[in-house]
Amino acid sequence: MPTIAYFGPEGTFSEQAARAARPDHTLVPVATVPEALATVRHGKADLACVPVENSVEGAVSATMDSLAVDEPLVAVAEVVLPVRFSLLARHGATVADIKSVASHPHALAQVQTWLRTNLPDATQLASTSTAAAAVGVLDGQYDAAITAPVAANHYDLDVLQDGIADVDDAVTRFLVLSKPGELPPPTGADRTSIATIAAYQRTGVLAEMLTELALRGINLSRIESRPLKGRLGEYRFYLDFDGHIAERRVGDALAALHRRCQHVRFLGSYPKADPAPTIAGIANTDEDYRAADEWVENVRAGRTG
Repeated sequence: MPTIAYFGPEGTFSEQAARAARPDHTLVPVATVPEALATVRHGKADLACVPVENSVEGAVSATMDSLAVDEPLVAVAEVVLPVRFSLLARHGATVADIKSVASHPHALAQVQTWLRTNLPDATQLASTSTAAAAVGVLDGQYDAAITAPVAANHYDLDVLQDGIADVDDAVTRFLVLSKPGELPPPTGADRTSIATIAAYQRTGVLAEMLTELALRGINLSRIESRPLKGRLGEYRFYLDFDGHIAERRVGDALAALHRRCQHVRFLGSYPKADPAPTIAGIANTDEDYRAADEWVENVRAGRTG
């Protein structure tokens, strides 16, 4: 049976995402995001499911850095999960008994209002994952843990509160990644992801890059920057945009970025979690490109009309 590694241990949002993305795969929990990606790079798992961004806390730097600089992997799917947390504690404990509460830093940041209101005197402690916090409660390190709801299925703890969230519509986006190979076919509702380093540190270089997308009617859905390690003031840009590399306009834009940038890493073209179709717009469909190519060839051959 094929396998999918995820940022564990058991009971994390990454497990929920992995189950949603590949219900027919055997799940392989690992301790960190880089380790999940390494299992695929080393052939120990077929796929990896890792978080890439949260609508409250932003990008997951461990995912972004590893995808940009380590052995290439490509996204083949994305999953978007609503973020609601549970408060778990040992049997018989009450909210009044909680003097310490642990979770992953991103999770703690997303429930600060709830914690200040309901556990104002509890010490907040960081763990490597939400599920690791649950393990810490079992081991007696913490009184309670803020976890993904699925953790209650794995750990012998009581659920003191469900549905915890400071932002009602908060979501986390996950990528399913594989070794480079045959890409998922275009569906008409796709996303393409890349990481780029600008060729020159000069005024307007980012605008030039984005113009290549705008000229082809490509909708940019996300842009992030991360510093190049050891090179103060220099950055790598991460871009997500609508469309599939199989589409002429997207391939044309990527070719233009490759000419303009010092480095471009293709991170995948894959179906969006949102099935709303991508609209190419006037003069940017594949048929428009084919017609333009035919016209140019006719001109070159002296068949102008």
